[in-house]
Amino acid sequence: MIFVLLSVLCSVLVSVLLKLARRLDIDVAQAIAWNYVVASALTALVLQPSLATLRQPGAPWLALIGLAALLPAIFLALGASVRHAGIVRSDAAQRLSLLLSLTAAFVLFGEQLTSLKLAGIVLGLLALLCMIWRTGAAARTDGVAGWLYPLLVFAGFGTIDILFKRVALVGMPLGASLQAMFALALPLAFARPLWQHLQHKTRLNRRSVLGGIVLGLANFGNILFYLRGHRALPQHPALVFASMNIGVVALGALVGLLLFRERLSRLNLAGGLLALLAIMLISRG
Repeated sequence: MIFVLLSVLCSVLVSVLLKLARRLDIDVAQAIAWNYVVASALTALVLQPSLATLRQPGAPWLALIGLAALLPAIFLALGASVRHAGIVRSDAAQRLSLLLSLTAAFVLFGEQLTSLKLAGIVLGLLALLCMIWRTGAAARTDGVAGWLYPLLVFAGFGTIDILFKRVALVGMPLGASLQAMFALALPLAFARPLWQHLQHKTRLNRRSVLGGIVLGLANFGNILFYLRGHRALPQHPALVFASMNIGVVALGALVGLLLFRERLSRLNLAGGLLALLAIMLISRG
């Protein structure tokens, strides 16, 4: 379970870095771009994927291009969500995105719907509603951004999961697909910061490069340790799945509440508990 714990820590670290970006004078768009340089290099060095499958007929290039376009965009949405809605809501929305991929598994991929999974989906949607609901001063302060960005995180990560399933269905190894989409994401991720630099709106700076390196290490570590967790416990995929998702929601809540003093209503806290229960039901189903 040490690999799952490390994966959880890396996942929450990504949110913490995005939360601290402005305070540390880090340009999020630049950091995200350099993150993919690091993630692409580490994928090649550590996973050493064979790229022969990319040259075969029927390679899922459409899905890979979609993933490459979504990854930088969803990172920007996650950064905005962490800034406006906080780590607790953002991490919960990211993990509850499994509801979309699970629904797609039933509708598109022919997976059987069990009563436990159906109960988990219903509870998960209720949890999402409770987590993004804002009232009083919080609603006035954050406005639309307080609930819009978590919803974008939910929809974006869910769509990414669905595209990953499309890629997996054709039998492409994960390492090759990661290498392809990271490489494709690079020019797209650098497009925005370079354009802003040319328009003299922002300057390329060392802090953003260093932030991108740390972000890339955390991003890749999250993926690598999650894969190692499944490899270490091949007979217990549901345990790894549940531990990872519950761990991120729980640790994200602790970090948000204790380190950043994020204020949650009773409804928000109930949503967090419902999210944990939903993940447990889905994993058991």
